[in-house]
Amino acid sequence: MRAHLARVDAVLVQAVIAAALSFAHLHDLASAAGQDGWKAWAYPISVDLLLVAAWKRLRSGASKAAGWCWFVVALVASLGANVATAGLLDMTDVPAWLRILVAGWPAVAFLGGTLLAHTAPATETVSVPAAPETAGPPADPEPEPKQPAPHVPAALVNHARKLADDHHARTGSPIDTATLRARLGVPAPLADAIASRL
Repeated sequence: MRAHLARVDAVLVQAVIAAALSFAHLHDLASAAGQDGWKAWAYPISVDLLLVAAWKRLRSGASKAAGWCWFVVALVASLGANVATAGLLDMTDVPAWLRILVAGWPAVAFLGGTLLAHTAPATETVSVPAAPETAGPPADPEPEPKQPAPHVPAALVNHARKLADDHHARTGSPIDTATLRARLGVPAPLADAIASRL
């Protein structure tokens, strides 16, 4: 147990040191590119936050392409600042193209963070097999026997109850069958059967 804690502590210490150095390099580069005062401190924060948002997207398992894309963008920004401040760039005479990149970074970070943080929630739909097609109406049409109520899984009823409770909380009125049907994406007979069990 102690060996595991020592290993974790060493990793955390290394992560804190690396983050502090990267933070300082980003601040120094932003300051040299004309972003002085609080703005120079905001740059490393925006890069780190974009890295965290991309990492969370990668861990969530949803839309990993977007997570990797913005992770690479933020990583390039961080590595670029580290390399630029390592003596390869005259910090007293920053080139115009780098000033443009630094000035444009907030818009890039805002776009990436917004796209990573706000995704459309997945909607649950229930698929019901379609009735088989018939060649045409019978010669002697007879009244169709009343169909038995479709079997409704308990999980679907529980989900419908949550939707109904949410609808009642938002509107103050009970959910009607048409709205329930639209929210669940089920046929009318199944919606009627579900509504009768709410």
